[in-house]
Amino acid sequence: MATASVSFKSREDHRKQLELEEARKAGLAPAELDEDGKEINPHIPQYMSSAPWYLNAERPSLKHQRKWKSDPNYTKAWYDRGAKTFQADKFRKGACENCGAMTHDKRSCVERPRKTGAKWTGKNIAPDEKVETFELDYDGKRDRWNGYDAASFEHVVQRYEARDEARHKYLKEQQLKKLEEKNNNQNSEDSDSDSDDEDNEDDLKVDEAKVDESKQMDFAKVEKRVRTTGGGSTGTVRNLRIREDTAKYLLNLDVNSSHYDPKTRSMREDPLPDMDPNEKFYAGDNHHRVSGQALEFKQLNVHAWEAFDKGHDVHLQAAPSQAELLYKNFKINKEKLKFQNKDTIMEKYGNAATEDKLPRELLLGQSEREVEYDRAGRIIKGQEASLPKSKYEEDVYINNHTGVWGSWWRDHQWGYICCQQTVRNSYCTGAAGIEAAEAAADLMKANIARKEEASEETASTAEEKRLASWGSEVPDDLVLDQKKLSEALQKENERRREEKDERKRKYNVKWNDEVTPEDMEAYRMKRIHHDDPMKDFLH
Repeated sequence: MATASVSFKSREDHRKQLELEEARKAGLAPAELDEDGKEINPHIPQYMSSAPWYLNAERPSLKHQRKWKSDPNYTKAWYDRGAKTFQADKFRKGACENCGAMTHDKRSCVERPRKTGAKWTGKNIAPDEKVETFELDYDGKRDRWNGYDAASFEHVVQRYEARDEARHKYLKEQQLKKLEEKNNNQNSEDSDSDSDDEDNEDDLKVDEAKVDESKQMDFAKVEKRVRTTGGGSTGTVRNLRIREDTAKYLLNLDVNSSHYDPKTRSMREDPLPDMDPNEKFYAGDNHHRVSGQALEFKQLNVHAWEAFDKGHDVHLQAAPSQAELLYKNFKINKEKLKFQNKDTIMEKYGNAATEDKLPRELLLGQSEREVEYDRAGRIIKGQEASLPKSKYEEDVYINNHTGVWGSWWRDHQWGYICCQQTVRNSYCTGAAGIEAAEAAADLMKANIARKEEASEETASTAEEKRLASWGSEVPDDLVLDQKKLSEALQKENERRREEKDERKRKYNVKWNDEVTPEDMEAYRMKRIHHDDPMKDFLH
């Protein structure tokens, strides 16, 4: 049997205690008694806070953790607020210099500072306060309602009761006024009076319902842990669900129907989309987001964003009243502008929906004029064909022209047909201008052809010369001057020596970029052919 922890003075005492427990188990020693004088069952562990039901324990026990006796020094009393003890007749040494009480000094005095303190006047000595000291236990230190006086809440209850009485009295007066007005207006129409009385009675019933609403504030209170997973502060959460209502996830048991999130208890889609909307009680959470005040709040939020983008200093979260007032003024101005535009259009074009009826002849398209048509629908007799009119000037001739601008087209340019000119503000030259323009065009063509022939001849001579000097193929009829060829070979040798040794190059080097056929022939003769088998023996 586990017992409470006991300190022994010696090992011998401990041994005797163990022998006594063994004797009690064997029935050779009297059983141990508890605080109430009852025999302790040795088969029940004394360290369990709740003994099992099959042990037939009369009460739980937790002796090794619980104090056997409560400390008499601990108390649950509280300070006696505002209590006074002794009041002296004259000032005492060590008392407060301001009021004369012995329980505090001048610095801790809460009385109004006197012009001349009690130390010097010796009059109006304040009584001593009752000073108490308590030694609170564990529960007393943590009791938030310790020292609370329930009578201090009485004035709050009285205030609410007075308000309810005033409300009932006001409602009674309103009922009396309605009855007096009913008696005074008996000569009025019965239907109107009956409807007014019904409305008034409904208003009074609503007020009575508001009065009695305070009595039903605590319905279906549920104590839940707030904002915690394993523990924390508790709060009262009101359960507004009516038990007769069907849960939203039970409206449609199809697996492929709208999804229900058990964590947030939300079902965004409509569980019964094919049901009649008039008979539908629940249409999904998204239905509430696009209807009622939720839609108005979205419009208000969007208007605040657009106003901020356009330069207005408005913020829905920082100044909601300002944003709502601005949106209200915006809607009013928008309606005014809408009606103003409507009135302007009606004043200008008229209103076909007004009561003014159009003439019958205009509606039916009838007249006294006789018109004949052929089989194709063309008018034969009765009405002359009117030419369509344009907003531009027609048949206006300027600068002595006999045709209008745009009557002639050539080479993607508009002009006058009378003189074939493509400059709009030009003066008309007639047939002479046309002949002069053709002669100038012929002369220009002849000059262009002459230049093309000359350029072809120069290109052919240059090509022949270039072939003789630069081409890789040497014509057979090429005639070279042997004297110039020898000079070109010497010049090529000097150039090759300078390439091998740059020190032989002179400072005053003159460069001539003209290449003669002899120079080209010397270059060909001195050039090394990489495919020549005797190239290594040339130098």
